[in-house]
Amino acid sequence: MRIVIVIAALILTPLHLYAGDKARKPNIIILLADDLGYADLSMHGSRQIKTPHIDSLAKNGVRFTSAYVSAPYCSPTRAGLLTGRYQQRFGHEFNPVLKSAGGKDGLPLDQRTIADLLRQAGYATGLVGKWHLGEEDAQHPQARGFDDFFGFLTGMHSYTEAADKTHGPILRGKKKAELDGYLTDVLAKEATTFIERNKDRPFFLYFAFNAVHTPMEAPAAAMKEFADVKDAKRQTYLAMTRKLDDAVGTVLAKLRELNLEEDTIIFFLSDNGGPTTKFAPNGALNFPLRGSKGDTWEGGIRVPFVIQWKGRLPADKTYPQPIISLDILPTALAAAKAAPKNAKTFDGVNLLPFLEGKKTEAPHDALYWRFGSQMAIRQGDWVLVRPSLGTKEYENIAKTTMLFDLSKDIGQEKDLATQFPERVRAMQADWERWNATLMAPRWPATFKGQPFKNP
Repeated sequence: MRIVIVIAALILTPLHLYAGDKARKPNIIILLADDLGYADLSMHGSRQIKTPHIDSLAKNGVRFTSAYVSAPYCSPTRAGLLTGRYQQRFGHEFNPVLKSAGGKDGLPLDQRTIADLLRQAGYATGLVGKWHLGEEDAQHPQARGFDDFFGFLTGMHSYTEAADKTHGPILRGKKKAELDGYLTDVLAKEATTFIERNKDRPFFLYFAFNAVHTPMEAPAAAMKEFADVKDAKRQTYLAMTRKLDDAVGTVLAKLRELNLEEDTIIFFLSDNGGPTTKFAPNGALNFPLRGSKGDTWEGGIRVPFVIQWKGRLPADKTYPQPIISLDILPTALAAAKAAPKNAKTFDGVNLLPFLEGKKTEAPHDALYWRFGSQMAIRQGDWVLVRPSLGTKEYENIAKTTMLFDLSKDIGQEKDLATQFPERVRAMQADWERWNATLMAPRWPATFKGQPFKNP
């Protein structure tokens, strides 16, 4: 009898462990590009560059054709993404002023982040790359839910020098770190190290690239690939995009090496549209969209967006309904079975039932934007927008709202406001009701450290 029991134990134990592994909560990775042009991925039809690793996420997952971020530039988008709430609800409407310029602003301390919530659910949490949500100790990533941090606290950084005199040092935790190589490559290596270190437990990795944000710096080898591109800025931008795609490939290769790919849900997106005419243009293209980073035109807020979860979500699928980066947090929490009791405070929604075919309606009745004097609201295929019309930061804001049917006019060329006045009034009233629930900005908008007044 003892022999039978021992044999049974030997047989059953591996099965038990295997069942436990399969029941483990999924790893969660957010890959956030910075200032990536809508047209500058081969999955979006670019003929100048191939981005096979980013494309593979779409091939093995779901690509969203009407995906948005909650702001047309850096820090507010991150505040919304990490909280699942419209960031104007807590006053984070603009980029915080640099500490070097006397700024002490950042993500308000009463806001819980996705890292806070996932760490409470037993996840190892790590941030690699750009923070841009405050530089004070209380605003440091490791005070906002992240166990590990390697990167920089400000909105941009040199790709070759660890001690960026304007934008601060590269940090490991709170200590200065060296930069041994091109920053995009170094960040990718740090990401794989975090994955390796936490391979035996559920982990959340927020990999926030500084690519392809200025300064325009790329390795010589990557530049040679685009030697036929005559515009120097565009050539450098494409080389930086190549390194971005390579870094995504490095992360995916590590997941495959550790047999973790099917246990990991991956989100890929950009933080806003490419800066084509303002905010330090980097050579990006947003075709066929109108506008730039800093606009509530589609070109400022509509972004590449993919979710891959092999074995759980369909592969090589496009999803046409409008969604927003605020949806990442509730989707990730649902995947982790860690949704808090006060989930109604989120403006984002769990996308999983929509992607699995359990829900067929649109995830959102409407999506909203406020950025200083600019605004937009999207309902179905219609968008009502008061955008920036000029090429200078925050100048020449449209005096009246414009109406476009995106199903027929994705480039926003034909204003239909005079043809559909009732629709304009109804959408404007809906936006006004939403706007009435928001805070005033906690700090003024700035550009290059200088405050501006809304026109």
